[in-house]
Order: sequence, then C-alpha cells, then structure tokens
Amino acid sequence: MRICIDMDEVMVDNYQRYHQLFEEHYGRKVDPQEYYGKKIYELPGIEAMRDELHQPGFFRHLPIMKDAAEVVKELYDNYEVYIVTAATEFKNCFTDKWEWLEEHMPFIHWERIVFCGNKSIVHGDYMIDDKVSNLNTFNGQGLLFTASHNVLDDGGYPRFANWIEIRDYFRTLRIAEIAQEG
Repeated sequence: MRICIDMDEVMVDNYQRYHQLFEEHYGRKVDPQEYYGKKIYELPGIEAMRDELHQPGFFRHLPIMKDAAEVVKELYDNYEVYIVTAATEFKNCFTDKWEWLEEHMPFIHWERIVFCGNKSIVHGDYMIDDKVSNLNTFNGQGLLFTASHNVLDDGGYPRFANWIEIRDYFRTLRIAEIAQEG
C-alpha cells in the first residue's frame, strides 16, 4: 500500500510561525477565528506576510506537528510511504524542506521524497493532505488533514484533526488486512 503525505500544515506547523510574524508586523496576537475558513495571509491588509515565504530559512525552521514523527515512522515501517510536497513556488523552499526532512524525518530515504509543483502527477492508495484541490486530482483515497482554510469544505473526504487519528485509521486498516489474510 502506498501512502503519500504532504508537508505544509500536515507534518509541518506553519501556523505557529505565521502567528509570530503577524505579532511582529502588527503588534498584536491574531485570533484564529479571524482567518477561520481561509489562509492567515488572506486577512485584509496582511497579504505582504506571504512575502516571508520567499525568505531563505522560512520553511527550514518551522516546527513539526505534534506526534507527526512517531506516526509517520510507524506508517513508513509498515507501508510504502512517500513525502509529496509542493516546493517549486518559492525559490528557497526546496532546500529548506530537504533540510527540514533530514532533521525531523531522517528515516525517510531520499527516493521516497517527491518535490513537485502540481500533485496530480502523484499516484498511490492514500494521500494525506490539507488541500481539497490536491485530493480532488489524486487517483486513490484522499484523507483531509484539518487546517484553518479547509474547515468549511471537506470535499467529501474523511477528515483528521491530528496525527493520532491518522495512526488509528491505519492501525484499523492493518488489523482488518491481517484478519482477512488469516
């Protein structure tokens, strides 16, 4: 079974940095309700915050999502796991993401990392992503990882709020597979 896993807002907690940048630029904390249903940089007057994504190191120093390393490792040990991430829009993104993976997911072999611009080229059995549009072009089963911009539209995909829910989903599948074989 092949599982494709997105990075941004799935394995990587982009929002922690967005909140920090917002506070640095505007002198106040942002309330997540302000960007409920959209990206934080879509808030009126802060579109320039998106420029930060072009800076060297932006993607490199983002924190990892809670439980992501342990669950991805478990999936990697039991399935054919690929990291599939858009990395061509921002000049420094490729190197930043490569180094991030080396630090946080050193067990992932380089042959299992796919950097692309459009994920429609990727094929597998499952894709874990925060963008409904990426899941819509995927040939397998999409699994939607909850993020602020997708709370109002799940595209009809199963929704997961955290990595423990993802782990439990695949453990249940594995138990069913074993029962079917035995």
